[in-house]
Amino acid sequence: MGEIFTFIGLINHNHEFLIGAHIVLVGIVVLVLAKLATKSMQLVPSGVQNIMEAYVEGVISIGKDVIGAELARKYLPLIATIGLLVLVGNLIGIIPGFESPTSNVNMTLVLALVVFIYYNYEGIRVNGFIKYFGHFMGPMKILAPLMFPIEIVSHLSRVVSLSFRLFGNIKGDDMFLMVILMLAPWVAPMVPFGLLTFMAFLQAFIFMILTYVYLASAVQISDH
Repeated sequence: MGEIFTFIGLINHNHEFLIGAHIVLVGIVVLVLAKLATKSMQLVPSGVQNIMEAYVEGVISIGKDVIGAELARKYLPLIATIGLLVLVGNLIGIIPGFESPTSNVNMTLVLALVVFIYYNYEGIRVNGFIKYFGHFMGPMKILAPLMFPIEIVSHLSRVVSLSFRLFGNIKGDDMFLMVILMLAPWVAPMVPFGLLTFMAFLQAFIFMILTYVYLASAVQISDH
């Protein structure tokens, strides 16, 4: 089918360069949004500030039912930042001439590793090393030799699950859009554009809520 045309591809056709450049572009867009939202803060928000405040409240609302209001606010910077990176990364690929960096497994794997390392760090910090890894042993000591390796594999599989779910869905969306644009570039894409926009938001939502779930399972051991 050939390569997707990208504006950045006019500079260099190397795929690693394209993905890296689009990751940088996504980072710039996120920083610009943050700057515009905080440039002139108002008591009654409007414009970008209003949108970003609604986004932040939405992220906190997602976390309240999973981890509680206090911890949802505590982990807000991590969740909201990852959510924005994933969302903008998903959406940018819908625009003709750009490519979703989240359709590359290298980016999704890095995001998944950040979540994996951080929630394990928080679990150890909050509960202590012995208590945290002790809950990997299961409720009965006799089952510990069986439960511990199962738990280790289960936690490692979260990296695969987070990274490949996002990568697979966005890569499939990009390929679907490319085929539609090749077959009917003017009329047919209107409906797919709407569907892909919805999927971009959905995948960002799933990534955020799973991160909250993993944090909750790490720091709230006594509640399980």
